[in-house]
Amino acid sequence: MQDNTASRVLVKTGVDGLDEVLEGGLTPDRVYLVQGDPGAGKTTLALHYLRDGVRVNERVLYVTLGETAEELRDVARSHGWSLDGIDLFELEEHDTPTRLDEEYTLFHPSEVELGDTTRRLVQTVERVKPRRLVFDSLSEMRLLARDPLRYRRQILLLKQFLSGRSCTVLLLDDGTSEEGDLQLQSIAHGVIKLEHFSPEFGAERRRMRVIKMRGKKYRGGYHDFVIEDGGLIVYPRLAASVRAAPSSGVASSGIAQLDALCGGGLDRGSSTLILGQAGTGKSTIAAQFVAAACARGEKASIFTFDEGGQTLLVRARGLGMPLDEHVRSGLLRVRQVDPAELAPSQFTFFVQDEAARGARVILIDSLNGYLSAMPDERFLLIQMHELLTYLDAQGVVAILTMTQHGMIGDRTEAPVDMSYLADSSLLLRYFELDGSVRKAVSMIKRRRGRHEKTIRELEITSEGVRVGDPIVGCRGVLSGLPIVHARERLDHAHA
Repeated sequence: MQDNTASRVLVKTGVDGLDEVLEGGLTPDRVYLVQGDPGAGKTTLALHYLRDGVRVNERVLYVTLGETAEELRDVARSHGWSLDGIDLFELEEHDTPTRLDEEYTLFHPSEVELGDTTRRLVQTVERVKPRRLVFDSLSEMRLLARDPLRYRRQILLLKQFLSGRSCTVLLLDDGTSEEGDLQLQSIAHGVIKLEHFSPEFGAERRRMRVIKMRGKKYRGGYHDFVIEDGGLIVYPRLAASVRAAPSSGVASSGIAQLDALCGGGLDRGSSTLILGQAGTGKSTIAAQFVAAACARGEKASIFTFDEGGQTLLVRARGLGMPLDEHVRSGLLRVRQVDPAELAPSQFTFFVQDEAARGARVILIDSLNGYLSAMPDERFLLIQMHELLTYLDAQGVVAILTMTQHGMIGDRTEAPVDMSYLADSSLLLRYFELDGSVRKAVSMIKRRRGRHEKTIRELEITSEGVRVGDPIVGCRGVLSGLPIVHARERLDHAHA
């Protein structure tokens, strides 16, 4: 008989982000397995789940065979929670084995003789009649069974006992079974796996994935999560698979020459990569677009990896861009990001949140810092593709900066090739002339329209960004060592 779960009300887990991963929650009256090493967050997730049941006036039960009730209360207190409304069944000291040769099972093979622990468990479930039940943990049951065959039988009998009781169950397992043991996963209706690991540098990371969920859709892949004061927060992996129709209009920089170079400005609902060596003015040009947006009354956001937020505001003020005033007015938000402390999905979540808040221009400065948060550059490209697709669909002007290695000359390269992902690309270069180092800017790509193919000289002054007329009369400017053909014309352009 086919179970129609589409019309049934799903059971919320109470965990921010996890219900989004589960496309609404858990199918009710089923048994689910939550696996993870010690410290991964199983108990915290389970308490979230039961507290949400208390919130909706459901009877809930926590069966603990490993931790004491006082230890659970300590976990709850660390998050500022109360366990009021949660019934606790604790395996007391006299319930534990006293002889190594004693034979313990949750259900005796004859299904007639039950141990004291089993009888008390059954009585408690029948007395409480919980709508939500957490069984913590299966490792103790595995130790009592001692035999894999009997252990599997115990789990099946437990599932049979709970079936038909209008109860949604979480079975917690610490993964002490042999590697590759899929017995529990095959029995459970759904499986959620929590992982806890430490990178070579930085804070510990946690991530989860839904291994299976019978009869309903869910968002696959790994999803980062954190455990903070107040509980567990899941940051769902961004999956922006649907492209919206391109937005119309452009965002001006407020500088006529720069807008002319870009074909009128930066297209709304597009991404622009500003590429160049350190010190060429990438962050300054990007900040100019942000300042112009705020001056028009539009909201904007800056994510800075390489520079402190306050330092950025002070520097912008010195260049004639009053970003600090826009911060105070609420039009601009500046977030300093520490890549060693932030998981990639957390960052994409924060960017999504800024777009949802109404930010029309979002600056990520720089991708070099973001890359250091990723375990592999392949993942950076995938994440940025999804993120830029999402921002495009929201009509956001996304600006990204990336620093190239090298200074003067043509031996410059980026740590990862992002140029094909961006809709537009601005290239900044140093070039040498008459014993001085100058800067040049050119737009080398714009997917949605025409743009100037000229190279203009760039200056950063106390009054802001100054873009000169097109440089003529020489070649090789972008190589850093131009060859002058008509000196007077170049000098005229510089003047």
